[in-house]
Amino acid sequence: MFIAHDHRAARRLRPGALAIGNFDGVHRGHRALLQQCIDAARALGGDAVALTFDPHPTRVLAPERASSLLMGVDRKLELLATTGLDAVVVQRFDLSFAAQTPEEFVDQVVLGLRAREVFVGYDFRFGRNREGTAESLASLGAARGYRGHVVEAITDDDGVPLSSSRVRRALGEGDLASAERLLGRRYDLDGLVVRGFQRGRTLGFPTANLLTQTEALPRDGVYAVRAAVLAPGEAPAHWHDGVLNLGTRPTLRAGRSIEAHLFDFSGDLYGSTLRVEFVKRLRDEIRFDGLESLKRQIALDAEAARLALSSVRAP
Repeated sequence: MFIAHDHRAARRLRPGALAIGNFDGVHRGHRALLQQCIDAARALGGDAVALTFDPHPTRVLAPERASSLLMGVDRKLELLATTGLDAVVVQRFDLSFAAQTPEEFVDQVVLGLRAREVFVGYDFRFGRNREGTAESLASLGAARGYRGHVVEAITDDDGVPLSSSRVRRALGEGDLASAERLLGRRYDLDGLVVRGFQRGRTLGFPTANLLTQTEALPRDGVYAVRAAVLAPGEAPAHWHDGVLNLGTRPTLRAGRSIEAHLFDFSGDLYGSTLRVEFVKRLRDEIRFDGLESLKRQIALDAEAARLALSSVRAP
């Protein structure tokens, strides 16, 4: 897959189909829209291209209303690469770009990417002051030589539209099953292993303390997880079962953290990046009377996590 970091990459593209969106989470609804774009490109014999934005437009235009992101741009590109797209263009979004009129956006970006078919969601807005709509993008195409397609809401089994906000809400409630259904895969995050207080080691359960750029995190609590060490440019190879605590560590009064204990693992993980896949929520985070009570509970959590992970498929 060809990745470009502005819309001036058209010289590398064959005239084809373009999908436009933020694609935060690359959930099932996004994939359905992208598949329509891919199918159209194949029919044309051209490239299937996705245009996305970094930073997220709300971070620039209305930071006080910006939602927590489900993933960073690198993870988003990794997931987009699995869809069958030929190229992804990451457009830097700033106030200058936002000031374009809808017509300028179409002439400079959409036509610049050699699009003959353009796919957007029903709630897509673009151009200065969000003046452009999905419908106006389609109507502008009539005079400019492309066909615009407004993709109606893709609904879940309950008839409610799939959306990134629904994934965030499910995670905030600790409902991993709903998040997985909406995403079409288990929720995961990538985290850099950094040095913590190393108190888990003194309790007999050494942990990897994770620093992550992922903002939309599950509800605080204890989770059965699987984790893999990431190597640059490579897919995760070997997964380790484990148990993870996300929260404020009230017994230790050690502050907010994400700490994973990997079963049957030995080695130095400092400086490595782990991909952690959340499999099952085990319990809320609670405060214990002392370290011995905490140690006993961690042992019970580890046992519960092993049992939960034994009955589900590996990534």
